[in-house]
Amino acid sequence: MTHIPLALGTIPFGTVVDDRDVFAILDRFTEAGGALLDTANNYPFWSEGATGDESELAIGRWLAARGNRDQIVLSTKCGARPTVAGDRTMGSAEGLSAAAIATAAEGSLRRFGTDHIDVYWAHIEDRSVPLEETLGAFGELAQAGKVREIGASNIPAWRLERARATSRAGGLPLYTHVQLRHTYLRPRPGVRLPESGHVLAQDDMLDYLRTEPGLTLWAYNTLMFGAYTREDRPIPDSYDHPGTVRGVAVLREIAGELGATVNQVVLAWLIGGDIPTIPIVGVSSIAQLDEALGALDLKLDDEHRARLDAAR
Repeated sequence: MTHIPLALGTIPFGTVVDDRDVFAILDRFTEAGGALLDTANNYPFWSEGATGDESELAIGRWLAARGNRDQIVLSTKCGARPTVAGDRTMGSAEGLSAAAIATAAEGSLRRFGTDHIDVYWAHIEDRSVPLEETLGAFGELAQAGKVREIGASNIPAWRLERARATSRAGGLPLYTHVQLRHTYLRPRPGVRLPESGHVLAQDDMLDYLRTEPGLTLWAYNTLMFGAYTREDRPIPDSYDHPGTVRGVAVLREIAGELGATVNQVVLAWLIGGDIPTIPIVGVSSIAQLDEALGALDLKLDDEHRARLDAAR
């Protein structure tokens, strides 16, 4: 299946974004050649009144209405769903034991109304469980045809390499996708992000991705909650350093030269770089989606990239 190199983030689907708008956004995305839908079995459990079922259920309702499952690449995650009703923290997360993964997969399949997940992720690390057990559980799902490919989210480079080595040694499925927070701007080194569950794509991971074939980076928080362009969403303090000032200036210059938005330049920079990257874009309106789709027609030449890279 050929599809555009953009994934649709669906955290607010079924809660902040109602079914009418969910269906309109998904219809527009697929009309434009989009196929990758990214969610998790706990989105958005942290919102008051939500259980974590909402995003998957909303996608499932749309799939049932459109009858287009074969045209969609479903990406969902396990491991970070609270096991205590009403828990808004990660304190009771299900983890990555074989039993937890099997149960989580059945729940996601049921909510989607499908018999398989295209990309199934370990949402978080669970160092209390041996990698052999976690990867073995993914292997059983793959053998049963319930999972096509697997990925690791919010993981450091050394753990990803250890997991892949464990898979090779034991004849288990390989992580072929990694999902991390990544955008053009970089926070100050060593800073603690306010979003404690977010793990950045650090330089060692980016180096690993450049040299290790067969891995795709799915980048989340690519547009920084709207901070690149919205007056009401200032760039977070954790990004307060000279590289941010220079980077924002160059982003705006190049956007002006190309008749594009700053968001589109950021997405084009991610897509066209030297690491296979799929930006995840969370939208709550058709206008936001159309802006993101516009990035696919934007071509940054070597001079643009050199200026952008030098500014950071």
